[in-house]
This record gives sequence, structure tokens and C-alpha cells, in this order.
Amino acid sequence: MCGIVGYIGSKQAYPVIIKGLKRLEYRGYDSAGIALLNGDMNVFKKAGKVSDLETVVDEARTHATIGIGHTRWATHGEPNDRNAHPHISHSGSLAIIHNGIIENYAAIKELLISRGYIFHSDTDTEVLVNLIEEVQKKENTSLDNAVRIALNQVVGAYAIVVLNKSNPNQLIAARKGSPLVIGIGEDEFFIASDASPIIEYTKNVVYLDEQEYAVINRDGNYQIRTLGNVEKSPEIKKLEFTIETIEKGGFEHFMLKEIYEQPKAIEDSLRGRMNAAQGWIKLGGINEYINRIANAERFIVTACGTSWHSGLIGEYMIEDLARIPVEVEYASEFRYRNPIITEHDVVIAISQSGETADTLAAINLAKERQALIYGICNVIGSSIARVSHAGSYTHAGPEIGVASTKAFSTQVSLITLIALRMAEAKGTISTSKMREILYELENIPRKIEETLQLDAQIKEIAAIYKNATNFLYLGRGYNFPVALEGALKLKEISYIHAEGYPAAEMKHGPIALIDENMPVVFLATNKSAYEKIVSNVQEVKARKGKIIAVVTKGDTQIRELADHIIEVPETEEILSPLITIVPLQLLAYHIAIMRGCNVDQPRNLAKSVTVE
Repeated sequence: MCGIVGYIGSKQAYPVIIKGLKRLEYRGYDSAGIALLNGDMNVFKKAGKVSDLETVVDEARTHATIGIGHTRWATHGEPNDRNAHPHISHSGSLAIIHNGIIENYAAIKELLISRGYIFHSDTDTEVLVNLIEEVQKKENTSLDNAVRIALNQVVGAYAIVVLNKSNPNQLIAARKGSPLVIGIGEDEFFIASDASPIIEYTKNVVYLDEQEYAVINRDGNYQIRTLGNVEKSPEIKKLEFTIETIEKGGFEHFMLKEIYEQPKAIEDSLRGRMNAAQGWIKLGGINEYINRIANAERFIVTACGTSWHSGLIGEYMIEDLARIPVEVEYASEFRYRNPIITEHDVVIAISQSGETADTLAAINLAKERQALIYGICNVIGSSIARVSHAGSYTHAGPEIGVASTKAFSTQVSLITLIALRMAEAKGTISTSKMREILYELENIPRKIEETLQLDAQIKEIAAIYKNATNFLYLGRGYNFPVALEGALKLKEISYIHAEGYPAAEMKHGPIALIDENMPVVFLATNKSAYEKIVSNVQEVKARKGKIIAVVTKGDTQIRELADHIIEVPETEEILSPLITIVPLQLLAYHIAIMRGCNVDQPRNLAKSVTVE
């Protein structure tokens, strides 16, 4: 949700910032802008992508060693040139870039207008930069103190970087509810929403914590304080990924690269955490709280989007294997409905970015009511990782495509280990059954590689249905959440309306939609409900629906009924989502490409939703 880049040092700032914005464009691509200090405050802004911004930049005015840049996902104000960031204060002395929402901006704006301030945009961000200027003027104080005072007066979420025309040797950064990381180089500093613009220059980073701000000076000194004005000792961390992991690596799109990375991502997620031959699972966060987790009365899984779908699979797994009641909640609903939570509950929060605003708010609510919080996320040092009592990283590596693929697979892999470890602790699974599942889990990456070889066949199917206006995805048991995820992928990147449904529920409404123009995707690998699924296929066939069936290799019964068959390797039913999701990801990808859609940056979406 918006990308922030800042630089101060001896290098030319413009190349660093423009390259950083391109790496952060998956966070927002409605508009982009840059502010550079070289005696004057030079600001360039443009609606559209970063490439559009480059066309309006006057390179003769880009010579500067300090600057800030922003790529926007619009919240307040439509995406146009004047609403693009950076925003300049009334006097022209301050520039700001901002990710988040200032909820009480209207009241502050009214006050500032009464004091003679003029506004040139529809954004809450311009209100914030003018509030900072007003505080600095009224209190006759330093800029960093003015930022601190102003931020104590606003309500909402933010990550900001402030540039001061009067001091070309300093940047001020702050965060609450939106991520911000500081890269520490040799007498230079980099500021960004995530580490992707930084990794090329340094692996040493400091993650700003909630309600902290940083004063960063050209001379190499920096200071971190809380909004309560308490100085903090920064903890320098090493980035674990490389520059290669955030490049396309020969693939046409990041999404396709990340689909093909799933075998390795799953291996990385499982490495060191299980051993099938010896029959053990080691998850540090689980082991630390194993007694409380094993004796929990209930698990609550809270997440959004794709992470909610992986959580739904987790519900099936945990109840099936560990015999513990599980509820799966949309974080955006959970936080507002006064849920019943006690100290006997365990809340599992799932988020790829670890910064999802609604999920963070749900965690804070659950912590207030004494529940144990177990976080599952991909980004090291993220907010969810820091506020959880315990947790595990998925180790999927950077996921640049807005539509999650390998994030889903690694979340499901990790949840499988959690469910098995809890079952072991409660004595609800035999040693032989646990080893059987672990052996099969070890084989999943190879079976996904085998499934990826079906890409050409899936592309042919995509060509037939690329102009469809509706799709229906049906599955039972463990494959019902996969149907939801498959429909979501198609909606996100191709803009075709799609619904995921439990196959048995088709007769309770969706069957009315089926005709010769309706493609219906069946996930039919379940042994436990195979005959029921065959009946559902026959019902669609009788109404002339077009059937695309994902089946286990060697299936003959559904082959006779379906228009198209996608055969995948056989596996344990509990693990089937890890394989059956792959054809659906590829189908959505190829349909979107054939429709001329931008699969890495679908319209109106951003990778990390850090605002409500």
C-alpha cells in the first residue's frame, strides 16, 4: 500500500530513488513522484506508473545527494498529478511522502485553513505536512520535535519521510501501522517501505517499530526515539535475501516466476523443521508454548484474502488431526464484532507481509483479552512478527507479484507442520500416520514440479475460455478453500467474475447460473468424496456447462464427463491443496495474459494492505 524511498549520502539520489520506486511499484502504481534538494526543492509528480514519472523529470534538476520518492495506491483523492506525492507545505520548505491514512485530517484541515493555509490537493497527506509546519512555527522548535508533536495529534496509520529545504543534511522518518526500514551504508542511509530498494546497497538494516521516529543525518549519525520522546537503541539486522530474488530471472512476469518457485519455496519453508525418517517436527514458536497450545480450548485463525484461504485449510487440518475446535475469521470483521476471546484461546494470525492493518488490529484486540498470539508471516522484522507471542516465518522469499502464489503454498506447508505438531502433543495421531504424512510432504515439491509441466496444456484451455464473463470453481473438503483461492486468482488478475463454492452447495443457488457459456472448474482429487463429486459433475453436464476438471492421474470416470482434464500427481488428501492450486494459478495467469491484463500489477490492488 504505497511505496516509500528516501536517500541521503554521497551518491546521486535520483538514480537510487527511481530504481527503488520501480522495485516498490507492486505496492501501488496510481501515481509517482520525487522531491530532490539541491538548494531548491525540485519536485516531479505524475499520475500513472514510475515510467510515466520518468517522462516528466527534468534531468538538469536532478543533481542532488538527498531526496525522497513515492509510488501511490490512492486512498484520499483520486489518482492524478496533483494528488501524487510528495506534498509540499504551505511555505514550500517541507516535503513529505506518506503511506497510510490520517483519519482526523478533515478537522485539522479546517483549523489550518482558518490560519491561512492553502491546499492544492485532496489528500490527507498535504494536511499532515502543513500540520508539521504549523507546529514548528508555533512552537519555534526543531523539525524532528515538530514531527513528533504533530504525530501525537493525528489519528490513523502512517509511514512518512520528511525533507526540509532549510536542512539538506537530514531526513526525518516515522511509522505507525505501516512498515518502514532504514538501510545503513557507508556514510549513507536508505529509507524504504521494505528492503527491496535497499538490498543492492547494504544488508544492514534497522526496522522502525510502532510509534517510533528516526532523525537521520548526513554525517552518519542517526537517532531513534518513540513518540513519547524516549530514545531507543537501534537493533541492526542482516537482510537474508539477495538482489537476484527480486529480479524476474528470465520469466516474463514476477507472478509466473513465483508460481515456478513454489517447489523451492516449500523446501525452504520445511528445511530444518521436520524429518520424515526420524519422525520429528521442530517449530520453535510451538515448542516454547506447547503446553498452552496443546491445552487450548479453541483456535481462532484470523487473516485476509489469500491468507484467509490458507487459514481455512488450517481449520480442516487442525480439527482433523489435533481434534481442537477452530474458527477462521476475516480480520476485517473479527476486529469490529466484539468477539468472545479468552486466555484459553490461541489466535493464529496469517499475513504474507506481516503488515496487514486489519490483521494487526485483530491481534491487538486478542492480546488485550489475554489470548496467545501465534504469527505466520513471510517478512522478517514485520509488525506481526514483532507483536506476536510466538510464530514462524514461511521463508518464501520476496513475493513481488500482487496476486499471492508461493505465499499461499508456504503458508499451507507451515500450517501442516503446526497441525501435525499439535496432534503429536495431544496424542491424536499415530507415529506411523505422522511419518506417512511427513514423507509425502517431503515429496510435494517434486510433485509440484511435475504439475508445472502441464503448463502448455493449461495454456490451451485458457485460450478457449479467455473471453468468458463468469467462472465457477467447485471443491469439497480440503479442496473447497482451493476453489475459493482459484476464483480469487482469476478475479484479481483477469477481471473475470468468478465464484468459489462447496460443490455440494451448487444446488442451493449457483446451479441457476449454469449454461453452455459457463466454465465450471472442478477440483476432483478427493478420495473421501469422489462419488459425490462425480454426481456434481453430472449435474453440470446435464445443464450444458463447460467442465474443467482437476483430477488425480489415472482417473477414468470424470474423464468421460469433463470437457477438459488436468491430471495431477496423487498425494495424501490433507496435502492436496498444495498440488491442486498450481493448475488454477496457471489458468488464471494465462487467461489474464491473453486478455492483455497486467498480471503483476492488477488494477486497483496493492500487495500489502496497510490501511483499513
